[in-house]
Amino acid sequence: MGLTLRLEDFQRVTQTPRWVITGLLLQFMVMPFLGWFLGKAFDLPPFFAVGLILVSSCPGGTASNVIVFLSRSNLALSVSMTALSTMAAIVMTPLLTSSLSGNEIDVDALGLFYSTLKVVLVPVVLGVVLNARLPRYTQKIQFYSPSVAVLLITLIVASIIGQGKDIILGSGLSLILSIMILHLAGFILGYFFSKILLKDEAVSRTISVEVGMQNSGLGVVLAKENFVNPAVAIPAAISSLIHSLYGSIFVALFSTRSVEPSLEKNSEIR
Repeated sequence: MGLTLRLEDFQRVTQTPRWVITGLLLQFMVMPFLGWFLGKAFDLPPFFAVGLILVSSCPGGTASNVIVFLSRSNLALSVSMTALSTMAAIVMTPLLTSSLSGNEIDVDALGLFYSTLKVVLVPVVLGVVLNARLPRYTQKIQFYSPSVAVLLITLIVASIIGQGKDIILGSGLSLILSIMILHLAGFILGYFFSKILLKDEAVSRTISVEVGMQNSGLGVVLAKENFVNPAVAIPAAISSLIHSLYGSIFVALFSTRSVEPSLEKNSEIR
């Protein structure tokens, strides 16, 4: 992800601050509280409930940028939101996870903070610096990096689901339903809240994707590094599949619908 970001992605925020702030507020308010509520509503075991809160408190990932591009929404806004939410996650993800988990399970907020700092800040800063200093080399790396990333995430997710297959079979239906509702509600609420507040179709689509799709890979890594029980990582592993399927449906629904010409400029790919 760091290799896909440039300094301009952060600077672009100053052009449309209201859009970005609205999107970030929805992302870190709607999803974490939905994760907490669904864990209670489905009476999930503590390790699943905390895992659900953790993944719902994660930022958006680069997969959301692909979905926004394919659905002909506002790509510039999507990249800016992904960049900023990723940096905000260094504080917000540990804070929200520890606050909403309550007494469900012991959450090491400081450990989550250091893990997020290590997993997010260092790679992103390194990627941005390499993009600025060695653009020719990073362009070559970028050709292979998406495939490598997908392969690695697939292996991580497969290993976690494989290790936790007995737990998933025991209470998996409730977990899968809660994750399906989490992401579906994220897409819907993100769209309608931003539509009411901003009254812009392309921006509403973009915020919908950013709210509905989380960086599940980050959730998996944080869970594995900070919780003794490996089952805490299972919600994030399943989440990566669910939100990707929803993203594909989103593209099918919106890619054929045009937006106002004046907004197309904001959807240009770099």
